[in-house]
Amino acid sequence: MSSVLSYVQPTANSPWGTYLSQVDRVIPYLGDLARWAETLKRPKRALIVDVPIEMDDGSIAHFEGYRVQHNLSRGPGKGGVRFHPDVTLEEVMALSAWMTVKTAAVNLPYGGAKGGIRVDPKKLSLKELEKVTRRYTSEIGIIIGPHSDIPAPDVNTNAQIMAWMMDTYSMNVGGTATGVVTGKPLHLGGSLGRVKATGRGVFVTGREAARRLGLDLRGARVAVQGFGNVGSVAAELFAEAGAKIVAVQDHTGTIVNENGLDLAGLVPASRTDGGAVSFKGGDVIDNEAFWEVACDILIPAALEGQITAERAQKTKARLVLEGANGPTVPTADDILAERGVLVVPDVICNAGGVTVSYFEWVQDFSSFFWDEDEINVRLDRIMMNALNNIWDTADKHKITLRTATYAVACERILMARQERGLYP
Repeated sequence: MSSVLSYVQPTANSPWGTYLSQVDRVIPYLGDLARWAETLKRPKRALIVDVPIEMDDGSIAHFEGYRVQHNLSRGPGKGGVRFHPDVTLEEVMALSAWMTVKTAAVNLPYGGAKGGIRVDPKKLSLKELEKVTRRYTSEIGIIIGPHSDIPAPDVNTNAQIMAWMMDTYSMNVGGTATGVVTGKPLHLGGSLGRVKATGRGVFVTGREAARRLGLDLRGARVAVQGFGNVGSVAAELFAEAGAKIVAVQDHTGTIVNENGLDLAGLVPASRTDGGAVSFKGGDVIDNEAFWEVACDILIPAALEGQITAERAQKTKARLVLEGANGPTVPTADDILAERGVLVVPDVICNAGGVTVSYFEWVQDFSSFFWDEDEINVRLDRIMMNALNNIWDTADKHKITLRTATYAVACERILMARQERGLYP
């Protein structure tokens, strides 16, 4: 057993345990490729780094950072970097594995990777945040690069973080390398449409799923957990389509209005220190009560492991759109399936972000940039083609969309592994 797997002892509902369970469920549909399935359960490479910086008060602080490359059979690693006090190696392993599946599901020429630092960025000054970012980038610089592993924004990271990462990497290699990260500011080689891409992908896949369910979006009730970039953008697009956003939960609490929350006021309020609950256009309820709100569509867009078995029994939703990575534990997945609740899994539902990151990477190499309408048309087409292919697979084998997504993606991953062979 490899050292990284010996180091990590996953439980059934932990991120890595959830991923392993999802892989086990797809093996019966892989045919002869199943002999390669163990490849999916072992990250190719995991790097743990110390990130020391001098704080503003002159003290020296140390933070632990990670970069995991799960599988590179189909191309360079691709995946975000998150700054969060609860980041662990196991979590980053799972996130990198989900990226492997996600990029294959939408047929992008990437493998899966992910990174993170165990730090609370809210406790750092802007200068300290820059130091942490630059030192981390220097430490993982031995394995990242435009042709080997391309980081991107994730939880608590943004375009400014990506600008510092790109600059640090560029200084170390002696030339500007815009393609080393995606999600950059526009004037540093970023792409139009990137900020809203993940939320847009949630909406596009949700719109198609609703159509197949016979659920009219006009007047449909939507509940959103997590109101950052993904959740708020998805909410706005559903509202534009005529849906009512009846409940929103963020880190400050839960606010509801059965007649629909006014997003024109809620979105700006959610960006303040008071968060969503500071908005006066709804009622504040207990966080656990969020899962019992009367809704047609539930969008978990926060962190992994949010839909537990107990919460799966409570939800009134007919459709779950996974804006976050790994929000539903395996036992909850089974309960939702038994109850007839359709789940559009994270590895296709939130793949809009990595798709437009791919567009950004391509544009950086060509130094030719597309307008936002062209990007959205390309994004919608890729997402719809991928979802339709997955849906056909689900119908053929009478399996859930999640298992069908894994079947499609893992076949592509393992076919690439088989055709490349083992070296040496």
